[in-house]
Amino acid sequence: MKLAELAKELKISIQSFLKFIQDFDLELADCLTTTFEVKPEFIKFARENKDFLRKYAEDLTKTKSVQQIADNIKQPTEKVAQVIKDEKPQIFENGMYRSSVSSFGIDNKLGGNYQFVYNYFGKNTKLTKRSFIGYRDLFFFISEALEPYLSNVSVENWGIHKPAGIILYGPPGSGKIFWANKIAEIIGYDFKEIKKHFLGTTLVDNEKTDFNDFLVTMMQEENVILFLENFDQLMAVRNEETSVNGCDEETKEIILHYIGHFEEEKILMIGAADSLFKIDRELLAPGRFDVAIPIFPPNAKERSEMLLYHMTKELASDALLLKILEFNKANLLPFWQEIAEKMKAYSNTMLVDFTQSLKKRIRNLYQTENSTEIKITKNLLEAAFKDAATKLTDQYLNQVEQFLKEVSRNNFEDFQLRIRALAEELEYYRVVEKPRKSIGFKSGTDS
Repeated sequence: MKLAELAKELKISIQSFLKFIQDFDLELADCLTTTFEVKPEFIKFARENKDFLRKYAEDLTKTKSVQQIADNIKQPTEKVAQVIKDEKPQIFENGMYRSSVSSFGIDNKLGGNYQFVYNYFGKNTKLTKRSFIGYRDLFFFISEALEPYLSNVSVENWGIHKPAGIILYGPPGSGKIFWANKIAEIIGYDFKEIKKHFLGTTLVDNEKTDFNDFLVTMMQEENVILFLENFDQLMAVRNEETSVNGCDEETKEIILHYIGHFEEEKILMIGAADSLFKIDRELLAPGRFDVAIPIFPPNAKERSEMLLYHMTKELASDALLLKILEFNKANLLPFWQEIAEKMKAYSNTMLVDFTQSLKKRIRNLYQTENSTEIKITKNLLEAAFKDAATKLTDQYLNQVEQFLKEVSRNNFEDFQLRIRALAEELEYYRVVEKPRKSIGFKSGTDS
């Protein structure tokens, strides 16, 4: 059953369901699949607690003051105010809060008894079985942008059409190609990456072919996502200070020529960019690449989950590494939380680098000691940590800083908590590594 069907059956909006999952910190894997199929446990919970969910949905649509929320959930006014202050929702001039604030969600954070909710989800989906870790806020944001692909409601009721182009922007290594594949999975499209050599003229079977030919061929297919890396470089605005690459300029013109036909030809192009700053504004016009989705580095909680995931991924049940992890209780999440906290602003790629380095070091120790009772010491973790930190350059930190400026300007209301958390982690490097320039970090070329 699709979430839209369950929402229609129970007369509760899809948005209320998604906000409920976030407010009660439910694992997405326990509730929904990537394609919005509802898990049996969640269907059972929703049907048996439809009255509560309707009260939750009704409360969510109301504007309300701190005092009204406190009276409703019988919690101290100052504690309610603190929760709201931490989340910083939108507020009207009269002091009333917008409908994104849930009285029940606040009550849950303050220790209200909602055990009946969690009784349905006693067996959490293992990390190795999840389609992705964390990022519920980003998944729901992307799903909202893709809504015209998932139903006809947006077109029929509001005249909102499918986007022809999407830009995923974020620091290097943050997982843009992962999310492009995830978008393909959500809307049921085939994922095809535009390789760099497709952009020029090449010989195929002794015949010349170019990017125009490639795009025309793709448009003869249906339900295809075309993924293009380095979008901000290829689509940069040209001026007197910027040298023009003829191949890039031709690529831009070809895309501008065809993008108006992408929707009817069931083509979606996704560009991956480190930043939106350099992209030609002409590309960002309505009907072109007018949907921009920020891809964040993982937060501390997600980092610990990712470390455990990558350390145990693809291991056989009797794997030597798994036995060593179990001996150290490193097959459990708490083991990784301390080192994950130190990895401030680390990208997904840096986390993978850390786990690969640590695995090799553990293997080397095993070959010396020939025992699975090897202690994973702090020194061992620190050595792998230093290996992963080689990509934490001043250039990377500057890219994170630029990303924060852009996402704060474009999507602050959507990602307030994530933006503030990343800003605090970035500030750590300013404090720890003084002296720094008054604005920004040193470039990678500075001595």
